[in-house]
Amino acid sequence: MNSGIDSNKGMTKGKTKWKEFLEVVSTLQWVSSFLFLGVACTLLMFYLMFTSLWPIPTLYFVWLVVDWQTPERGGMKTTFVRNWRVWDHLRDFFPIKLVKTAELNPNKNYILGIHPHGIMCVGAFTCFSTESCGFKELFPGLISNLVTLAGVFKLPLFREYAMSTGLLPVSKKSLTHLLTNRGKGNAVVIVIGGAAESLASAPGVNILVMRQRKGFVRVALEFGADLVPVYAFGENNLFKQVVLSEGSLGRRLQELCKKIMGFAPCLFVGEYIGILPYRNPITSVVGSPISVPKHINATEEEVDHFHKLYMEALSKLFHEHKVSCGLSESHELRIL
Repeated sequence: MNSGIDSNKGMTKGKTKWKEFLEVVSTLQWVSSFLFLGVACTLLMFYLMFTSLWPIPTLYFVWLVVDWQTPERGGMKTTFVRNWRVWDHLRDFFPIKLVKTAELNPNKNYILGIHPHGIMCVGAFTCFSTESCGFKELFPGLISNLVTLAGVFKLPLFREYAMSTGLLPVSKKSLTHLLTNRGKGNAVVIVIGGAAESLASAPGVNILVMRQRKGFVRVALEFGADLVPVYAFGENNLFKQVVLSEGSLGRRLQELCKKIMGFAPCLFVGEYIGILPYRNPITSVVGSPISVPKHINATEEEVDHFHKLYMEALSKLFHEHKVSCGLSESHELRIL
């Protein structure tokens, strides 16, 4: 096994004050977009409906109806947005690094499961929805698409911004399009643990929620896409979170929100004004592919078999790289 090939694009020592300022502003831009931009865009469009500018949102909503299915048909990714310099500054703030441990054949399709979710999936977004970490150079011939909550693509204006980075919904229609209609060389990236895993995010903690999450394995079998585990070391170290105890009122409200809207509001805090993440490095290590045959009507036994293989490969990846990524030899991975 390779000791690891990493992309150190832009990882410079000795930063100027101006460079540090750009990194902070770029990171605040990302965090603000993650937390507020979708709601802000929605409120803006509805506000404009009651002003003299009402024709603008009216025309947009007509366009929205016409374009409603686009996210599930491959979206509208642009290299321009994925190459914004702001993503380089976001990468350098922590810094974030993408590490390759095995070749991925561009004549095949892949489902990359990335763990853990953390609070905001910063490592997943930076490595797979921007070009700042060198994915194309490390894996030539592959196109990466990070998939996320379908609800994101119902928010006016924000949906176009999300699609421009290659973000797409994690719906069955979307995955079917990515793994069939676009030929080979597609790397679909799924944050397996989802909202449930974000509630367990805390510095020094490596808890994954995936024992009962087998949908991604069923999709892999249906389309014959190889499975690839990815571990983002350091993702849980970006914010401190108040982890509410099971059964408490706050936890029940979080679970209710997760059930209704698909995401769970986390009580977290970072540096300075509270929403700036701590400057802790993130290293996203891409493991070796697990060959998956194409079985359109896979049995539960087949699903369980490949799910077990995936968990074993993920655990192996974690333990082989934890020390080089800043953890102690005694650090354990807990899978729920």
